[in-house]
Amino acid sequence: MTKVHEGRLVLPTREDEVAAAGSEFIGGPIGRHARLGGHWLHPVRVVALTAIGMFALGMVQKLPCYNWAWFRGAGSQYTHACYSDIPHLFVARGFADGLTPYFDRIPGDMAYLEYPVLTGLFMEVASWLTPGGGSMQHREQMYWMANAGMLMACAAVIAVCVARTHRNRPWDALLFALAPAFALTATINWDLLAIALTAAGMLAWSRGRTLLAGVLIGLATAAKLYPVLLLGVLFVLCWRAGKWRAFGAAALGAAVSWLVVNLPVMLLAWEGWQKFYTFSQERPIDFGSVWLLISQRTGNPLADANTYATGLTLLLCAGIGLLTLSAPRRPRFAQLAFLVVAVFILANKVYSPQYVLWLIPLAALARPRWRDFLVWQACEVMYFLGIWLYLAYTTSGDKHEGLPPEGYQLAIAVHLLGTLYLCALVVRDILMPERDVVRRDGSDDPSGGVLDGAGDVFTLADALRGQRQEEPEQRVEWGAARGG
Repeated sequence: MTKVHEGRLVLPTREDEVAAAGSEFIGGPIGRHARLGGHWLHPVRVVALTAIGMFALGMVQKLPCYNWAWFRGAGSQYTHACYSDIPHLFVARGFADGLTPYFDRIPGDMAYLEYPVLTGLFMEVASWLTPGGGSMQHREQMYWMANAGMLMACAAVIAVCVARTHRNRPWDALLFALAPAFALTATINWDLLAIALTAAGMLAWSRGRTLLAGVLIGLATAAKLYPVLLLGVLFVLCWRAGKWRAFGAAALGAAVSWLVVNLPVMLLAWEGWQKFYTFSQERPIDFGSVWLLISQRTGNPLADANTYATGLTLLLCAGIGLLTLSAPRRPRFAQLAFLVVAVFILANKVYSPQYVLWLIPLAALARPRWRDFLVWQACEVMYFLGIWLYLAYTTSGDKHEGLPPEGYQLAIAVHLLGTLYLCALVVRDILMPERDVVRRDGSDDPSGGVLDGAGDVFTLADALRGQRQEEPEQRVEWGAARGG
């Protein structure tokens, strides 16, 4: 396995015009003879502290709700765009009453907690850290603060993992740390736990620790469903490179770690454990989805939305698989991870505002270009504002304060088009690898681990020609062929 330009840091201000322009706020692009990697300016440290700072700014943005809007009816938390599930579910899911998730039945329609087991454990630990005295309003505030502290730690983990995944491109992680949508949505829900485990799994894979990568992906899947899609990505990449042993180790690790977390609850509280899966299956089309847009525009309730969403997801994932096996050069792990998670989001029955967090670290690794990243982020910020103003409209009665349905439909379209725009650029980079900024220095796949520098064992072109494939070590590596 060849490592190209190991240790030579890529500086965004020297290769990205937007980063160079933005650096004027701190003195301009770094000089040719600047001394890098000092005690305080170590990239990973700077990225982590920046992420913590942006997270804190996001907490400040929630102050109107923290102080009063969460507790004075629905409208104010929407007009101030500071809604969070966390304080509301503290009461609604029984944490305030000391109920045990999955085991104790919750009064009301939900019956049991509708989150995967590891997320439920995270919520429960936060409730243990919440003081028991004082008014219910004070307890909800303290529960949100306890969760925010734990989620901030997850954000720091994500920043560090993204910065370390591409050894010579740590500054690309600033895309995650400075993302506006990250600050705005980080404390809406508990998604950062699964994202942190996913980022750690990708870092482990990039270091060739395939079993550990699988374990972390399995744990991430025990916190949120989407990380399991990365196993599909690794399957087609390892198929093309003939790295079946690596894929087997990752798949085994994921299966075992997922079972270790889930099996005790499955055996002791089956009805509570399955609530997440039955709820996901039974819930109707909801906010932010392409299906809601179609339903509202046509007046068709789309009762078969499950079938449509599942079929579209499978069709698009099959397309990504064909792209992987037919591209002129094997795509990078991060590129395919971004595409498959984006497909899952675009075809899903619901798009909650915090789902953008799933994509931000992957986008930083898949296509670290500031202009296109910020275009996409602008679309997501518009959707973030759109959904809250729409909810303000629907909860304000005859006053109709906020964004009417037509405006919200436009916000959904902007979100969909922004995500599709970034997907199209990633696909273009795959089809035209010479345009991939990560590979400009001769690198193959810095996040690929055992795949980095590996040759092809199977491609669709060779299969269609019926040619016998050469062994990986007999192939000329791309970086060496171009003088890298």
